[in-house]
Amino acid sequence: MSSAKLSPQRANQILTLAQKSRVLVLGDVMLDQFIWGSVSRISPEAPVPVVEFSRESFMPGGAANVARNLAALETPVELFGTIGHDDAAGKLQTLLAEQGIGCTGLVKSANRHTSIKTRIVAHQQQVVRVDRETRGSLDTPTTAKLLAELKKHIAKADAVIIGDYGKGVVTQPLLDEVKALCRERGVWLSLDPKPVHHLKLEGLSLITPNRKEAFELAELPDETKNPNPLADKNLIQVAEKLLGDLHPALLLITLGELGMLLCQRGQKPFHIPTVAQEVFDVSGAGDTVIASFTLAIAAGASPLEAAVLSNYAAGIVVGKVGTAITTPAELIQSFNRH
Repeated sequence: MSSAKLSPQRANQILTLAQKSRVLVLGDVMLDQFIWGSVSRISPEAPVPVVEFSRESFMPGGAANVARNLAALETPVELFGTIGHDDAAGKLQTLLAEQGIGCTGLVKSANRHTSIKTRIVAHQQQVVRVDRETRGSLDTPTTAKLLAELKKHIAKADAVIIGDYGKGVVTQPLLDEVKALCRERGVWLSLDPKPVHHLKLEGLSLITPNRKEAFELAELPDETKNPNPLADKNLIQVAEKLLGDLHPALLLITLGELGMLLCQRGQKPFHIPTVAQEVFDVSGAGDTVIASFTLAIAAGASPLEAAVLSNYAAGIVVGKVGTAITTPAELIQSFNRH
């Protein structure tokens, strides 16, 4: 493809083929809680808004949100991670089952809490977020259980996505073992990196850092920003360094309102401008990108086709409040509009 275009017919074909694929998601699973309300006054106790509660809702978050995105796009998905012996674990498992996400790969640990992120939202604006979680690295016995579960399913998998949110599930021993399993079986392996983790990320099929993460991974300062990513010398330097140091098959740098940059060794980077009409909430947009890109590759799409599809999917979810998802019908409608 010489340009960043994808016909609605081809997009539909990719999404249809994705329904016959199988993607495994491994990483830090969370429960996202949203408390919705309104603000009409400031507290007399402190200079903070008083949120009058109207309702609450729960959604799978973190790696579970990646799985939720795949399920919404009708791709068969199995989720692997750790949960605690607590009420949040039961709530999360119920939500996953309701959305058709396989969760036999969720390993219970007595030493860990199920991660909960509570967002308080008033008038479509997030007021504050409260995190309840265990952040220590996963112990060796739990890692072994998790890998044993993954091995049961990997023979029938077309792709694996690792969702690292810095909560301790994705350790170097786990990552090395998953890389070896995928290499042996020719399974595509995508990872959304967390530079704070300092993991050795060499030899992955796809890494999807945002701009900030890309600069942190390359250990270079982000001093200037050019509205044209292809003319942004710093950004291009970072992309070349990551391709040279980490040797991914593909590097996809997400750039917020500037879209995304698709990079491959030996080829010029390709810029895909955003198609987002309005941006209400970027929560979970990275999850949508890695999920939709990977399912497209699993369905036989080219890297550029996968990038265009994931760009459209991200453009839809940022126009919704909360960690949102999109459906095949919405995606095709968006392609038809453009």
